[in-house]
Amino acid sequence: MVIMAYRVLLVFILAIICVKTEEEAASRMSKAERQSLREEARKMFYHAYNAYMENAYPADELMPLSCKGRWKGITPSRGDMDDALGNFSLTLVDSLDTLAVLGDFSEFSRAIKLVIKDVTFDHDIVVSVFETNIRMLGGLLSAHVLATTLKNDVPALQWYNGELLKMAENLGKRLLPAFNTSTGIPHGRINLRHGMRGMSESRETCTACAGTMILEMAALSRLTGNPVYEQKAHKAMDRLWKIRHRTSDLMGTVINIHSGDWVRKDAGVGAGIDSYYEYCLKAYILLGDEKYLARFNRHYNAVMKYISRGPVMLAVHMHRPHLQSRNFMDALLAFWPGLQVLLGDVRPAVETHEMLYQVMQRHTFIPEAFTSDFQVHWGQHPLRPEFLESTYFLHRATEDDHYLQVGKAVLKALQQYTRVPCGYAAVNDVRTRIHEDRMDSFVLAETFKYLYMLFGEDKDVPVKLEDYVLTTEAHFLPLSLATDGKNTSYFKLKIDDEDEDKYRKTCPNMASLVAEKVRRPMRQLLGSAPARPPARLRPLNDPRQIHTLSDMGISVLTLPDGRVQLLYTTSTAKSAKDAAEGLTFMREMSKWNSLSDMENGVVPAGVKVHDKIFPAGPGHFGKEISPANQYTNTVAFVIPIDACTPIENKNDVAGKFAIAKRGQCTFAQKVRHMQTAGATLAIILDNIPDSTHESTALFAMSGDGKDDIDIPAVFLFSQEGRFLTDAFLAKPDLTVTIGELKAMKSHYENTCDDGNNCETVLETPTDTNDKESFDHLKKVLSQLAAQFELSLSNEEQKANDESDNVIISKSKYISDDGNLEGPPHACTTKTDDETNEQIVATVEDVTKETESKNEPDRF
Repeated sequence: MVIMAYRVLLVFILAIICVKTEEEAASRMSKAERQSLREEARKMFYHAYNAYMENAYPADELMPLSCKGRWKGITPSRGDMDDALGNFSLTLVDSLDTLAVLGDFSEFSRAIKLVIKDVTFDHDIVVSVFETNIRMLGGLLSAHVLATTLKNDVPALQWYNGELLKMAENLGKRLLPAFNTSTGIPHGRINLRHGMRGMSESRETCTACAGTMILEMAALSRLTGNPVYEQKAHKAMDRLWKIRHRTSDLMGTVINIHSGDWVRKDAGVGAGIDSYYEYCLKAYILLGDEKYLARFNRHYNAVMKYISRGPVMLAVHMHRPHLQSRNFMDALLAFWPGLQVLLGDVRPAVETHEMLYQVMQRHTFIPEAFTSDFQVHWGQHPLRPEFLESTYFLHRATEDDHYLQVGKAVLKALQQYTRVPCGYAAVNDVRTRIHEDRMDSFVLAETFKYLYMLFGEDKDVPVKLEDYVLTTEAHFLPLSLATDGKNTSYFKLKIDDEDEDKYRKTCPNMASLVAEKVRRPMRQLLGSAPARPPARLRPLNDPRQIHTLSDMGISVLTLPDGRVQLLYTTSTAKSAKDAAEGLTFMREMSKWNSLSDMENGVVPAGVKVHDKIFPAGPGHFGKEISPANQYTNTVAFVIPIDACTPIENKNDVAGKFAIAKRGQCTFAQKVRHMQTAGATLAIILDNIPDSTHESTALFAMSGDGKDDIDIPAVFLFSQEGRFLTDAFLAKPDLTVTIGELKAMKSHYENTCDDGNNCETVLETPTDTNDKESFDHLKKVLSQLAAQFELSLSNEEQKANDESDNVIISKSKYISDDGNLEGPPHACTTKTDDETNEQIVATVEDVTKETESKNEPDRF
């Protein structure tokens, strides 16, 4: 009886241990489904690969909508986007090792022979050193390594005799002149035939461009026995390390290659910096050089201290790391969770990955950039692989089927929205899902490769994954390249610093449960609501709002012209805690004021049509629009409207402001054509329906690295562009004035007094009965304690200590989601000398206490 009772109890205990929640059970994937998805990923690759080979080869890329090849110098230029092209069959070289991963040795062999026969580098073409290194050089080296490894066991490869390595060395020699700078930091571009001879002066390059050479160059040196490639790459990495900010250990994004000075000092983990951090860690893994691990650890600690805000990764100023430099994130940061997995720091990797997955679920794809409240900033999606890369590594680390479900969602979205008869087309805007005639080589080299490996098992890949490092382009480099034996496989993964025994394959898998526990609260970040529509402005007239502000010592004064002035006095606050909250709130308003004329680092231009002045984005090229210069002229629409080819109606355009539509080619190319036609200024109208500056952050139009544009250029969103278009149709001799936004508002709206208190007058909404809850204040204040309190430098605190009050003039509107809207403007700042220090010291604690209490009557 005792034995029977013991057995029953044991069965009961085991049942409890192995029980799964409904959510966990739903995430489990059967072996049959996983195999089916693996084969679907294989078919997706071949749909794209065959379309390229049949319609584009030997061109660099396939244009899937046109169903033809993209050639540099022949196909209309896209500016910087064409930097990766060199008329050297880029897509085939980049995807060679994917054929090997799929086990298609017959096609792998045939493709290698085609590359050997058809590909040459003797072209008078300027290419990106960075892109050529990671895609072409990395592709050749990876294919060589895999062909050499497999040839003894694969009859189709027994003919191979190192031909790809010779081609890699040829290409490596052509890249070497780029490193001949006083700093050792390579030029961003080089001519494949002439090196740096005849090249226009290039002074700047991105940190990732300079710091993503070491893996491929070291592999080339160790495979050929010529140390020069590795030496050059080491020197570049050493110089980058020396110019880091010594206090914060952060890196900027753009460097002067001659002086080593920073040109752009915003520090993040996305575009411009991403793969530098990646190669610091992977250089240690591949080469066993511990200096790279030490450097990476310093950088990683800095990133987690200053840039990481829970799952959110927002760039900061490298020299003032408590100050946020932008309010949006870009899609390239999706690689970061995968890198954290390699380091063994899985918990934050799970958090950030889950945040990205929620963004993807909201928008179907992760947009090229999205704001800190997860709205679309830049809508493009070029079928990037970084999110799948992190998904793959998290699945290897946790063996959690949730990541298979994530991969399935990505696969189905690609199939439903990007598959076209001739391959897979990039998404021009995730909001409209309109296609773009673009299929980058990384789609075959990385996106489909990671999908296949995610759903496959180790036995489905013909080599041992633990014997290789995957480069930033997912190319295979063998760990056997290390000379000191210190490197170890990055597939031997750990979960944080916990004992490995906890994560042995028990029922349930502890790693999986830990990941699920971390993910669950992340799902509340975005909620279940759909993406919000453009915000509508509502008046600040809810008594609860006024009462809440009053408790914090903030008086709301409505001016006769409809504006609102906020007056903060510490002595009128309900309590010391309320005063602390009020100071934090006012500092945030002050911060918005200071950033209003430089939104996301962009100094906005203004376009005056009749009596309305619209914010407009400037260009990173052409004549600068400064406060001292305003331009007034009549306007003309160009033909063709996209201005991607020479302007046909030159007589209409000459001497006027020319208007064109966004799309089909680069901004710089459009403006260049308008300048050639005799235009004195270029206006580009957005092609995204109903876009407006009220719901989308302004941005500066990017250039193409050339300096031959002399006329100013501005960008208007669709709604503002429609107003301009209607005004022109009603009056063909319409006169438009363009200048710097703040200066124009000051001049035309006459709202600036001698004390430099500039304010914006917005029209009062017609629906004045709308009420908006002020619950957002709790969210704002709870976030500000962690962000804004840190953002005040010692200099700012000293400046604040000099007076009594904070006075801020602010437009009196609140958007549908509870955020204050309308461009804030200049303010005068005064803080109480006696209370400021006390308040600053208690802001963080007060906010934590506020968050821990449920006070619905207050927040």
